[in-house]
Amino acid sequence: MMNTKIQQLADLIKQSRNAVFFGGAGVSTESGIPDFRSEKGLYAAQEAYGYPPEKLLSYSLFLEQPELFFRYYKENLVTDAKPNPAHFSLSELESQGKLTAVITQNIDGLHQAAGSKNVLELHGTNHRHYCMKCRTEYTLEYTLSFNAIPICEKCGGIVRPDVVLYEEQLNNKVVTAAITAIARADLLIIGGTSLAVYPAAGLIDYFTGNDLVLINKGSTSRDNHAKLTINEAIGEVMKSVMEELK
Repeated sequence: MMNTKIQQLADLIKQSRNAVFFGGAGVSTESGIPDFRSEKGLYAAQEAYGYPPEKLLSYSLFLEQPELFFRYYKENLVTDAKPNPAHFSLSELESQGKLTAVITQNIDGLHQAAGSKNVLELHGTNHRHYCMKCRTEYTLEYTLSFNAIPICEKCGGIVRPDVVLYEEQLNNKVVTAAITAIARADLLIIGGTSLAVYPAAGLIDYFTGNDLVLINKGSTSRDNHAKLTINEAIGEVMKSVMEELK
């Protein structure tokens, strides 16, 4: 059964002229980056900090309790994560001209580390930081060099990660680019996401192609709309698909 689905996905990729990938936390968990929205993550945050992750990573808490925000943010960073077979497979498909865009809800930069060029980061990235006052840009390493709140060396403002916090709007340019890519796609591969995080998950409503593929360990709200569903780890699936395409 699994081999049949791998063959089906490989055939869809071969036939496609404009494939797009939309990914979530499950793409990165295989690289050792925990999903803070999992049951384990929710429990750990509540137990250690007294708040759920959605509150700890909210804009209001960032403003009201920046020390707590940065303590949670830094303690949950995984700085030594490496791309897994899913990232490398998508990069290879792009270099072959079979994949036109990677749209990700992740902020870890692993798609770029694997070599992908057209990556649309809906929730921003850990790898860019900036001063809230003068907008001077800083690296992740700069932020990590502070024990508590990172301060701009130019104006003394607070340096924050260039990520979309809860209560903040998505970047309009990134959203527009993602909608355009999805609307033009004839094949949309969705992987490693339960499609429960909005507004990002709502972007797939712009897909009008015939071939929707869902790769996720658990079921999603869109399973009934998909041509193909594969309930397996995305890294293993994509590795097998690339072998099938050779």
